[in-house]
Amino acid sequence: MTLDGVQPIKYIALTRGSQTAVEGQIVEEALACVSVNGKELASFMCSPSQLDQLALGFLYNENVIDSMDDIAELHISKNNCVDVWLNKDFTPPERLIVTAGCGGGVTFEDFSTRYEPLESNLQVSASDLADRMQDMLKGAERYQAARGIHTSALATADEILLQTEDIGRHNTLDRLRGAVLQAKIDTKNLILFSSGRISSEMLNKARQFEVPIVVSRTSPTSLSVGLAREFNITIVAYLRGSQMRVYTHADRIES
Repeated sequence: MTLDGVQPIKYIALTRGSQTAVEGQIVEEALACVSVNGKELASFMCSPSQLDQLALGFLYNENVIDSMDDIAELHISKNNCVDVWLNKDFTPPERLIVTAGCGGGVTFEDFSTRYEPLESNLQVSASDLADRMQDMLKGAERYQAARGIHTSALATADEILLQTEDIGRHNTLDRLRGAVLQAKIDTKNLILFSSGRISSEMLNKARQFEVPIVVSRTSPTSLSVGLAREFNITIVAYLRGSQMRVYTHADRIES
């Protein structure tokens, strides 16, 4: 059975002069848009599945909504546009910031805006982080089927609670927020895992989750490290097997 967001495809595999016809799978990519109270707010490239989750998370992360109580109606059209109607008036922001995220991410939040430092006594072992990263990778169904897609997860030290996949790494965090809104989960003191690079917009979204630890398979950027120091967030990167690098607030990680 083909997963939602993955399409069958035929290709030729070349290996040292030999050719093999392969029937495989490839992830879908599409342009989606979000409109609020009849006005288009944003459009971005994404995985065209569970667009309600993506739209809700995006609107929350951009401070358009505070909870599901703000939603009067949500409708997904055939052209991948999510029409959201609120129980309140809404004026679209004038300033758009295009982020460095995969698929052309957008945000209306000014990165010069600063949050208060997080207060958290959470400590976890390096081995627990390694185990949860493996759990996330095993649970990335679309990646396992077709590659070419990012995944993120919210977890405790003992288990994965929510996991999402999208071609855009920043989209996975919007999807996670949408899933959190729908499931009504408190994200404070959870751990955020990502398969992608931790850049400034990723760190800003992580701060909105109020997670004290952010873990990635790959690298952080200089700005995300600076923000993490200010926000009192621990960045663990290049987590592969039992090896990892702790860039900020290393006291939270027990060796």
